[in-house]
Amino acid sequence: MGWGNIYKRRMKVFGMALLIYLDYKALQQRDKWISSKSKKAALWQKAHERNAKRVLDLMLELEGLWVKLGQYLSTRADVLPGAYINLLKQLQDSLPPRLLQEVCCTIEKELGKSMEELFLDFVKAPLATASIAQVHRATLKNGQEVVVKVQHDGVKRVILEDLKNAKSIIEWIAWAEPQYDFNPMIDEWCREAPKELDFNIEAENTRRVSRNLGCNDKNKDNTHANHVDVLIPEVIQSAEKVILLEYMDGVRLNDIESLEALGVNKQKLVEEITRAFAHQIYVDGFFNGDPHPGNFLVSKEPPFRPILLDFGLTKALPNSTKQALAKMLLASAEGDHVALLSAFSEMGLKLRMDIPEQAMEVTTIFFRTTTSASESLETMKNFHERRAKNMKAIQEKMNLKQKEVKRFNPVDAFPGDIVIFSRVLNLLRGLSSTMNVRIVYLDIMRPFAESVLAGSICKGPAVNAEWMHETPVHSDVEAKLRKLLIGLGHADKILGIQVCAYKDGEVIIDTAAGVLGKYDPRPVQPDSLFPVFSVSKGITAGMVHWLVDNGKLKFEENVANIWPEFASNSKDLIKVHHVLNHTSGLHNAAANLMKENPLLVTDWNDCLHHMAMSVPETEPGHQQLYHYLSFGWLCGGIIERASGRKFQEILEEAFIRPLNIQGELYIGIPPGVEARLATLTLDTDDLNKLSGMSTRPDLPSTFQPGQISQLVAGLPALFNSLFVRRAIIPSANGHCSARALARYYASLVDGGMIPPPHSSSSMPPLGSHTHIPKFASEKNPKKETACGRKQLNAISFCKAMMSENENHTRDPKDSTTMNYSRVANDEGSGSSSEQSTNSCAVTDTDVVSDGNQIKTTRKLFNDPRVHDAFLGVGEYENLVHPNGQFGLGFKRVKSQDGSFIGFGHSGMGGSTGYCDIGNRFAIAITLNKMSFGAVTGRIIQFVCSELNIPLPMEMSLSSRSNEASSALNLDRPLIN
Repeated sequence: MGWGNIYKRRMKVFGMALLIYLDYKALQQRDKWISSKSKKAALWQKAHERNAKRVLDLMLELEGLWVKLGQYLSTRADVLPGAYINLLKQLQDSLPPRLLQEVCCTIEKELGKSMEELFLDFVKAPLATASIAQVHRATLKNGQEVVVKVQHDGVKRVILEDLKNAKSIIEWIAWAEPQYDFNPMIDEWCREAPKELDFNIEAENTRRVSRNLGCNDKNKDNTHANHVDVLIPEVIQSAEKVILLEYMDGVRLNDIESLEALGVNKQKLVEEITRAFAHQIYVDGFFNGDPHPGNFLVSKEPPFRPILLDFGLTKALPNSTKQALAKMLLASAEGDHVALLSAFSEMGLKLRMDIPEQAMEVTTIFFRTTTSASESLETMKNFHERRAKNMKAIQEKMNLKQKEVKRFNPVDAFPGDIVIFSRVLNLLRGLSSTMNVRIVYLDIMRPFAESVLAGSICKGPAVNAEWMHETPVHSDVEAKLRKLLIGLGHADKILGIQVCAYKDGEVIIDTAAGVLGKYDPRPVQPDSLFPVFSVSKGITAGMVHWLVDNGKLKFEENVANIWPEFASNSKDLIKVHHVLNHTSGLHNAAANLMKENPLLVTDWNDCLHHMAMSVPETEPGHQQLYHYLSFGWLCGGIIERASGRKFQEILEEAFIRPLNIQGELYIGIPPGVEARLATLTLDTDDLNKLSGMSTRPDLPSTFQPGQISQLVAGLPALFNSLFVRRAIIPSANGHCSARALARYYASLVDGGMIPPPHSSSSMPPLGSHTHIPKFASEKNPKKETACGRKQLNAISFCKAMMSENENHTRDPKDSTTMNYSRVANDEGSGSSSEQSTNSCAVTDTDVVSDGNQIKTTRKLFNDPRVHDAFLGVGEYENLVHPNGQFGLGFKRVKSQDGSFIGFGHSGMGGSTGYCDIGNRFAIAITLNKMSFGAVTGRIIQFVCSELNIPLPMEMSLSSRSNEASSALNLDRPLIN
């Protein structure tokens, strides 16, 4: 090809691209003035047909790379208009054949023999002609039937030139329409596509994939869960421009009529193809990057197995990337934003803004279930609408102008390794849509991804030397407890756990063990943050008591007096003590929120309004039924209305600062603590037992065991998402370390007296974190443009979001993949250190709401009868339901003889905090493998036995067995 031809080829490409671009831009302007939807649709349909014809004609004329691009686009029925699909699918069929003389000349030159010496028979008419090569059927001298793939003469130079042209067009599009920046994709294609031009590489790729999938292994285990049943032709001989392969008779994958005539199950067929690619990606780390319909056949004999062809474009993944891709899929399936962000970080995918749903949206698009072409287009329309909504949020958060928003790219870095991966998923999805089958990618690919991580994540103590976090032992009880925890770990009852206990004002246990998540192998540390569900109620109730103690509120006060909107729907007689005692009659008030859309619980103001408009089911004070969700918002509304301040402000003033537990107890986490979050998973054995429980009279109708078992199955995905973790849900969204929770109850057990500073041997020191992390702002060059400054700040913001400002160092032996990091802070970076220093005395400093005055706090509560108030006894007895499980906000803890010994609150899944008043004992347990009391009961039973103090009756029922795999008691699991 001469330079004149190259120039003409380039001008045709750019001319056509400009013509199509201007055509659509003109239609966009015209569209604004047309009101009729049908007329709009007709105009767009004509434009698609017109431009699709232009594209097809040009691709057929130029051939080379453009045909390959057209083949790819023709499979994207899920995103492209039908007019393009209908025309471009012609490119999946054979192109005009090359001259036989040219083909024979290439064969003889490459293989060094004449056609007569090589073949007994050579069929002159090609089986197919593609963009790079032409395929003929032939018979070797030994009688073996083969196919001969011959590269077009001069195609290498054409392909390389086309790549340059494509690169230029992509750069131009990115400049004109910044939201459509495909530079990472074309860059990766420029690196990988030239490899297709060497058929020796294709031959080795074919052998490798066939070997990996066990296609020629007659002794392979066909019963294995990840067994793949596909065929790949055997390589007979190869050269740079010629390859000979075993002939396999089959039907083209897009020949729907022939497939239906044979009785082929299209659903099963495409599922098996998807499984084959899942095996290549996740198990082998080496996969075919070009799964368009032309590269598949279907065998004509039952069981009609897929035949995989053409391994010219393949991608080898480093083991770290393979594991990161596996973690990305599994995190997406679990709804685990933290593990997902970790996976993105490991593979080099960097997002510029920390909008939680944006990260999950990336994988939602990757792994979305395929539907028919029409449904897919609707899905993509919805995606673009969500993207526009997210960009609006970015615009508001960063104060960007409209022009700056247009040029804002939320992806800061797009690694090459996942470009071909995403192309494969897109091609498979297009293939599924074309064949009109529904493929649930997460379900099909998940077993393969799990197999990748199974050997790399050491969960149990038997194989993980760092399973028990190394901290000094505080007592003989703690030393023995650690042995018990190891036993429970061996029995797979513990994933990650923290236990902290106080006796007589001193720390006697402070232990952390296990890992942060099922797909997060980082070790649990003393400052790790666990979701504790209804343990939050004990903290929220304490805030109400604190307001009463400070004269801001009265238990006997009507809620409507301080919250006027609450008076609606006959709620004017509900008092504060009714809410605390679960007797307000609003036990089901939040049930509809969860049924309608679980994410509605993340909107604080809407939930408060919902409570204010709710209708009670029983008279106040008549019946005690657990307010499993409504309790938090009812208390939250009371707290904010009575104090005139935000919920979080009262939490900090009342407990966080006086107890010096900054950074380790939240109801709704702030950005910046993600690196310390534990991830929830289910103990499926306990869940199965829960579904067989009988009805509980103390629980509301919408929260019976049968409904709970269904609810719990979806809780990990919901509560692992950052979107939910950051919401204020005072009934269920507490995140804390066991040592912070234990310190809270250690103070309550002593009537609110602040305990001495936490054990200095516990590292990092309790209270050393900044409670609300502050982030550094990078200094911008003076000549930076306004748009440049905005984007630089966005990058800084994201980096800060993904790290935490800490003033301590970690154990140098810790070599985990996602270490906690320290971020420089130019706005009060010393605050955390100062807080830690100031808290060394027995007293704590507490800043009053105006931010200027400082008072010394020795006690959280001044009322000497605060224990009676917690329990609802003595002069508070008339405020609680007789013989009820709850006092004023706290669960009343009874000993075996039925007498009250203390109070506390457990959470869904087993986390708990409680205290024994007479023995000045407080304990907190946080865990991320959600069971229903068995593990918690065993631990508390053991500690109480060692200390010779009464065992709470509820814990006794939850831990009857002394075996490590203690069976769940079906009468009283910890479900609140």
